[in-house]
Amino acid sequence: MADTSGQEIATMEARELPALPATPMDMLARALDRGADLTVLEKLMDLQERHEKNQAKKAFDAAIADAKKEIKPIVRKRQGNNSKKYADLAAYAEGVDEILANNGLSYRHRSEQPDDKIWVTCILSHRDGYSEETTLNSSPDTSGNKNAIQAIGSTITYLQRYTLGLALGLASAEDDDGQAAGGDAAITSEQLKELIALKDKSGADLQKLCAYFQIEALPDLRQSQFQNAKAALQAKVAQKTKGKVKEIAQ
Repeated sequence: MADTSGQEIATMEARELPALPATPMDMLARALDRGADLTVLEKLMDLQERHEKNQAKKAFDAAIADAKKEIKPIVRKRQGNNSKKYADLAAYAEGVDEILANNGLSYRHRSEQPDDKIWVTCILSHRDGYSEETTLNSSPDTSGNKNAIQAIGSTITYLQRYTLGLALGLASAEDDDGQAAGGDAAITSEQLKELIALKDKSGADLQKLCAYFQIEALPDLRQSQFQNAKAALQAKVAQKTKGKVKEIAQ
């Protein structure tokens, strides 16, 4: 006689296991089978949509984390103003495109000029449908006797690599070892966020700010420069606030 004790135990254990929670799609299917009214179906459809967005966000975050493990500091090879080297958009593409694609990620840029400034948005997307946007603005770059179109093109290119760097949290380096000159480390991501918030609040011009500190982009700011940059932006915020108060009083 065959020993069926193992099968009996397995059956008992399966019965004792709690049922897996139904997904919104499962609940929607059951509701349709039971002839639920339109209000219930609409709520379940909304729930399913939120569930899908949440899953897509998790997949996006996981892909970003995996990609950042592979991405190395972008090497600054091009010669810019004040003999400072910078990483052009091609260097960023070379450093990240293949790694992002391997992790189901891609990016594109959108630009517009609704006022006297140029706005560029980097849209970082995952194959599951989730995306995040990083937007910055600056005035046209009229340095070096550029004509109007060249000034706009220069700023767009500048903001494209800058927004991509911010979206991915990228660092750049003078050489392949990524060592900061003289041991003066670059500002942290938290310090960068603080400066960007002050820049937006004060209305400071991004390129002029970088030119003043002789850097190609704000993430290149050194620790020794951080407090001066912060104080300058705070002063500009205070000046702007004072101007608004004076305008209201008049």
